[in-house]
Amino acid sequence: MKILESVYRKDKKLVVGLMSGTSVDGIDAALVEISGSGEKSSLRLIEFITTAYPDGYKEFLLKNSDKRTAKLDDIVRLDMLIARFFADAVKKVARKAGISLHKIDLIGSHGQTIQHLPQPALLFGKMIRSTMQIGNPSAIAKLTGIVTIGDFRIGDVAVGGGGAPLVPYFDFIMFRSKKINRALLNIGGIANITVLPGNCTIDQVSAFDTGPGNMIIDGMMKRLYNKRYDRNGMAASSGQLIPSLLQRLMTHPYLWISPPKSTGREIFNDDFIETLLRSYRSAPKQDIIATVTEFTALSIYLNYLEFVRDKTRLDELLASGGGVHNKYMMEALKRYFENVKIGTVENIVPSDAKEAVCFAMLANELISGNPTNIPSVTGATKRTLLGTISVP
Repeated sequence: MKILESVYRKDKKLVVGLMSGTSVDGIDAALVEISGSGEKSSLRLIEFITTAYPDGYKEFLLKNSDKRTAKLDDIVRLDMLIARFFADAVKKVARKAGISLHKIDLIGSHGQTIQHLPQPALLFGKMIRSTMQIGNPSAIAKLTGIVTIGDFRIGDVAVGGGGAPLVPYFDFIMFRSKKINRALLNIGGIANITVLPGNCTIDQVSAFDTGPGNMIIDGMMKRLYNKRYDRNGMAASSGQLIPSLLQRLMTHPYLWISPPKSTGREIFNDDFIETLLRSYRSAPKQDIIATVTEFTALSIYLNYLEFVRDKTRLDELLASGGGVHNKYMMEALKRYFENVKIGTVENIVPSDAKEAVCFAMLANELISGNPTNIPSVTGATKRTLLGTISVP
C-alpha cells in the first residue's frame, strides 16, 4: 500500500507511543522523532503527556478484567471506548507539541490488558497461551487518520512465548553498555527487570516480571486511605514492618518460578489484597503499606539473587515507572543492592515516559521489518515481527 511505503521510506518518522498499564492510572502518550531502526535507531522525545481517565472508569475496567464480574457486552464496548480515549491522547500530545496530526507517521499502541494467561492450557486438543489487550487499533487509525500498530503481544504468544515482557528490546537498543553489566528495572503495576551483560548480543538479554510493583501498594492505599497511590512513599515511611506479613508475602510461589515468566492482575488482584487485609485488619494501616512496599523491593532483590547474580553480577541498576517516585521504595532497593549503583533512566528518557517511548519504537521496528521479541526473554520458539498494522 502506498501509505505504508511512504512511511517506510522516510529517514525520520514522527511516532506517538501509547501506554496504559496494569495500574490503570491514565494514558501515557509520547511523541517521538525516530531516525533509522534496529541498533542504528536514534530517538528524540518531542513531547510527553499523561491523560487521566474519567471518574469511575478504572473500577469499571477492573471489574471487566475479573472473570467473576466481567460481562461480554461491557468488554466489547470497552474495546471501542478505550480506542477513543487513546485517539484523544494522540490529539492532545500533538496539540501540545504544536504539530498537526497529518504530520505524524505512526501510532504504536500497547492497548489495555484485561487478561494475560501466559501459561499453556489444553483446549480442544490444542495447547493455548493467551493474552488480550483492548483498545482497537483499527478504530484508533480511523479516529486519528494515522497508521496505527497494536496487538504487539499476540505474535510472540503465537510462536510459543508468554507475550511479555516486550520492553527488553527497547532496553537493549537504548541502554546496553560495552563495559558494564547493567539492568533496567521498571516499577509499574508489575515490576520487571531487563539484564544487559556488558557488550551483550540480543540473544544474551534476559528479562522477566519479578512480581508486583505498585499493584498491591495501590490497592492497599485505596482501601485504607481512599487514595490512588502512596505519594512519595509517605505512608510507607511513617510505618513499621510487620514481620509475619512480609514472611507470608515472600513465600508466594510466583517469586520462585524460574524465568521466562510474566504475571499480572490475574494473580496479584483484589482477592489477593482482600485476603491479606482480613488477616491483618487490626494492624496499623501505615505498617501494612510499609510492609507491602518493602515486599516489592525485597521480591525484586530475591529474583536477582535467585535468577541473575550467578550469571551476571550487576554494576548498575536503572529504574523507571511510577515506583521511582516512591522514596521508601528507592531507599529499600539501595539497602538490598548495596554493591550496585542505583539510578534512574532520566539521562536517556524520562522515567514516566519510557514505556510509551518503547511502543513508539516497536511500531517503527515493525514498519522497518525488524523482529522485536526476544526468545530468551519470552520463551518463544523463534524471533518474529510483532504487531498488526491498521490503516486510516
